[in-house]
Amino acid sequence: QVQLVESGGGSVQDGGSLRLSCVLSGKTFTDYCLAWFRRAPGKEREGVAAQSPDRRTTNYQEFAAGRFTISRDNSLRMVYLEMNSLKTEDTAMYYCAARKLSPGGSCFFGLTYSGWGEGTQVTVSS
Repeated sequence: QVQLVESGGGSVQDGGSLRLSCVLSGKTFTDYCLAWFRRAPGKEREGVAAQSPDRRTTNYQEFAAGRFTISRDNSLRMVYLEMNSLKTEDTAMYYCAARKLSPGGSCFFGLTYSGWGEGTQVTVSS
């Protein structure tokens, strides 16, 4: 079973930036897709971005494209989410998640991710 721990959340002004980090332990890091999700108050959890183990394939939700960047450092077992031009509607709890990639499989964040962290809160104020 994978364990994930997020960090880097906080409070910023509209237009600001944050960098979220997540460390994965417990399994072979390079077997796993890594993704970021978020849940805003009163809303369903939604995917933000996902990246394949070899970093060749990256998916972004429409609201994240052009503002957010997912990256991973396989040597450090870390995944990051760089968030720029933050808006008040980005306020949410952000979670990182892992999905073991099967041969021929996909890392798309619409698929089931089984490993989850506790989340880190991001609050954007106007």
